Amino acid sequence: MKIFVTGVGGQLGHDVMNELSKRGYEGVGSDLAPAYSGIQDGSAVTKMPYVSMDITDRASVDAVLTEAQPDAVVHCAAWTAVDMAEDDDKVEKVRLVNAAGTENIALACKKLDCKMIYLSTDYVFDGMGTEPWQPDCRDYRPLNVYGQTKLEGELAVSGNLTKYFIVRIAWVFGVNGKNFIKTMLNLGKTHDRITVVNDQIGTPTYTFDLARLLVDMLETDRYGYYHATNEGGYISWYDFTVEIFRQAAALGHTEYAPDRVAVVPVTTAEYGASRASRPFNSRLDRSKLTENGFTPLPAWQDALDRYLREIL
Repeated sequence: MKIFVTGVGGQLGHDVMNELSKRGYEGVGSDLAPAYSGIQDGSAVTKMPYVSMDITDRASVDAVLTEAQPDAVVHCAAWTAVDMAEDDDKVEKVRLVNAAGTENIALACKKLDCKMIYLSTDYVFDGMGTEPWQPDCRDYRPLNVYGQTKLEGELAVSGNLTKYFIVRIAWVFGVNGKNFIKTMLNLGKTHDRITVVNDQIGTPTYTFDLARLLVDMLETDRYGYYHATNEGGYISWYDFTVEIFRQAAALGHTEYAPDRVAVVPVTTAEYGASRASRPFNSRLDRSKLTENGFTPLPAWQDALDRYLREIL
């Protein structure tokens, strides 16, 4: 099976390429950069073919994918800077990447009759209530430009294809790129007190674990909408930060011990408004995974342990 992966310069795309390599599949990586060297010596991404591709250029996307002739495309590329997306001069660029770019990929997949995985987000919902969002829920009410454009990407995929997986994820972290964990660890080195919101609830997603699931999906024809985050229960960003520091300290990094840095819970209102409104309820129901024969992701606590051992 030959798999084309967009956004290999990001957290998830990088891990998908490495997972493909582990299983002996042929992978072709793409991103905007003229070349990509990976982040580690021996990274599978450096050993597989790479092509520079601008997903917002429909003719280029068609030409590149037609030449590659993949059996499936895993579309990880996206505009993910949520607050910056709210800037008046960025909105159309965000839409061009997340909506039009995704449509360009979908149309090429339709032409080639190949499978497509599109990574989406809980931000397509309004985050109200406390019940976990179901993968087949169509009660869309995005709160910000990022969520709206990712929803438009979803609709471009479902409106053009039948052989697709739309996988919504949340609170993503991986080795290759910036994320909440790295931000907290950096703050913990320079601050003795950190305030973190405790009224936004969800579950983290480790890209290493998610990559395994996505390749599992490609090996089937059980298409449709899915939610995929790590198991282990729903938590707040405050809860997550406390556990990040606890585990880091247990690994010998005593600068994160409770007597060195205090983590203080605050409400979103107390923390202060950001440019983009964020959902309070990011709980995603993942039961459809097991119902369709897929192995759920491990508990987030275990994922965090493995991740910290990798980066610290």
